[in-house]
Amino acid sequence: MSQPTTYAQALNAALRDSLREDESVLVLGEDVGALGGVFRITDGLTRDFGEDRCFDTPLAEAGIAGFAVGLCTQGFRPVIEMQFDAFGYPAFEQVVSHVAKMRNRTRGRLTLPMVIRYPYAGGIGGVEHHCDSSEGYYVHTPGLHVVTPSTPADAYSLLREAIASPDPVIFLEPKSLYWSKAELELPARTEPIGRAVVRREGTDVTLITYGPQVPNALKAAEVAAAEEDWSVEVIDLRSLVPFDDETVAASVRRTGRAVVLAEAQGFGGMGAEIAARVSERCFHSLAAPVLRVSGLDIPYPPPILEHTHLPGVDRILDTIARLQWDDEPDLTHATAGAQGVPA
Repeated sequence: MSQPTTYAQALNAALRDSLREDESVLVLGEDVGALGGVFRITDGLTRDFGEDRCFDTPLAEAGIAGFAVGLCTQGFRPVIEMQFDAFGYPAFEQVVSHVAKMRNRTRGRLTLPMVIRYPYAGGIGGVEHHCDSSEGYYVHTPGLHVVTPSTPADAYSLLREAIASPDPVIFLEPKSLYWSKAELELPARTEPIGRAVVRREGTDVTLITYGPQVPNALKAAEVAAAEEDWSVEVIDLRSLVPFDDETVAASVRRTGRAVVLAEAQGFGGMGAEIAARVSERCFHSLAAPVLRVSGLDIPYPPPILEHTHLPGVDRILDTIARLQWDDEPDLTHATAGAQGVPA
């Protein structure tokens, strides 16, 4: 029977079921043991499975990642929790130089079936080093799968699939969604890694987003329909690598217009890659340039300015208005907005 389940509870259930079904699965990280993690995602796992299966590590992210590489070579499937997104940067060399390259380096003889969980992005009133959107670094690294669920059902299903994968998976968890709820019957199975989903159907414009901005996209689409009579289709990518070009392109070819929404800074980010892919694949179907809505190109601001930095419904609607039915879109205006600067 389905029951209200939070995003955090879904993740906990996925870890619990994986530990129960596969003795090679281990959970490790800073304070994941008795404390249950900063966000309590690992709550009760040490109690129920023992300190050999879910255990604390020193405050040394590079060491945690390197240790996990060694565990993989001995037949284990480690699931690492990095406490906060930017706390994972000391481990970046391990991830890029070893985790991502081991399969290629050994010509497929050695794989590293590990999951690195990153609580990421803002919206919680956090400060610098606690609210980064670091997906751009990982999607640029060949050899990694990168996923970011936006619903409790996807949180459970994608984490189970990530743990079962023979390849390393960067698992990005939007902190602002940990307390979101949905009716959920476990175990849940949703679309696999590499598939996007249409969260809301529309005919006028395609709004492409992922992770923490999916609720904002759906809210903007609802307001657009009620106040402007715009029909906005919302695509939740779910998986950044592999990327679902098929679903995205099919939608844009139907609507003829596209807006890419991402919380990260605009310059050189995932939003730019999505916009480029859409432009290349859908050029002859586009009635207007592909526009972007993003965070500002600044270091993450203090909490009092967070609402200014993060994309919101108004900024999304303003961007849609710039391309919706203009016969001659203002390309200069579009370029300025593409880098996250409100028009």
